[in-house]
Amino acid sequence: MRSRAAIVREVGGDWSVEEFELDPPRAGEVLLQMAAAGLCHSDDHIRSGQLAAPKGAAVPGMPPTIGGHEGSAVVLEVGPGVTRFSPGDHVVTSFLAVCGKCRWCTSGMEYLCDVGAGTLIPGMPTDGTFRHHSLSGEELRHTSKIGAFAEHTVVAADSLVKIDPSLPLVPSALLSCAVPTGYGSTVRRAGVRAGDTVVVIGAGGIGTAAVQGAHLGGASQVVAVDPVAFKRDSALSFGATHTAATVTEAFDLVRELTRGVMADAVVVSPSMIGDGDVSDALSLTRKGGTCVLTGMAAPSAGAVQLDLQDLILMNKNLCGTLFGSCNPTTEVPALAQLYQEGRLKLDEMITRRYRLDDINSAFDDLLGGRVIRAVVDFT
Repeated sequence: MRSRAAIVREVGGDWSVEEFELDPPRAGEVLLQMAAAGLCHSDDHIRSGQLAAPKGAAVPGMPPTIGGHEGSAVVLEVGPGVTRFSPGDHVVTSFLAVCGKCRWCTSGMEYLCDVGAGTLIPGMPTDGTFRHHSLSGEELRHTSKIGAFAEHTVVAADSLVKIDPSLPLVPSALLSCAVPTGYGSTVRRAGVRAGDTVVVIGAGGIGTAAVQGAHLGGASQVVAVDPVAFKRDSALSFGATHTAATVTEAFDLVRELTRGVMADAVVVSPSMIGDGDVSDALSLTRKGGTCVLTGMAAPSAGAVQLDLQDLILMNKNLCGTLFGSCNPTTEVPALAQLYQEGRLKLDEMITRRYRLDDINSAFDDLLGGRVIRAVVDFT
């Protein structure tokens, strides 16, 4: 079949909205009609060459690549052997495939699935071949095995989570990446408890979800740190009790709020973590506290400087997280339930909706700090 998608063809180039050819789903695969796709900084990192496949992977230089990994959709067709989904089902995509069979899946850590680890390697996770092709016959990569910036796409069944058909599809797209990643960073990885003081550095889509997670986890004080005034103001409506423009400003504020104890949990979620961000975040973390690195680091990022005595003798925890350390098959429905109960805000996180043809304007707004979450609305 023929469809349309936003494709990037060179590092740093604009998105080109064009028609492409899509093969039918093969064994273990599903054909989707996309309803919405959230714009994540990770999509721009791929476009700009800051995020690439693991070292040693046999991957061609760059694109052509269909963008997008955060999406909601309706199932149109299923391939042979697919039993968990049927035409008409509403789903959200999972950029981390869940095989359900590897050591990590069977021990309750789906976010570390061996199949999901290949999310940046081109081709279908089912057999390594391609379903997306340009009109001239080129094989098209599809970001994170999803390609959500397309009106239609074919993905592995392992990369989908079914949702209740009563849920509105457009806000449900945020359940695919931003919300579980941010929410899980505070609730799952940092283990925020009632009465805690939490600092969230970076108040975009993921940071806003982290603020909501801290609030829902019972934190008494939630400090959102962001240089953009619009994002600081927005964070207050999602559960932040205080804001700061810089880490230095936050340090003085947290020290005053906690009488020198400092924060129980610090979540670092800027668009890209730099060399100095880790030590800054640890300075905000109390004895025995937890500092979670949620933002992405460029493959070229160098070593970070740490005060090892402070880290060791103060018993601090420094950790990374992938997908907020959430299991897609259980956490997505649980977060959807919180939304249905009015406790989790999704609609409010969407600053603006765009048509597919306006995707370059949407990314300009994202990179300019003018949105919390921008969404391509296909409905």
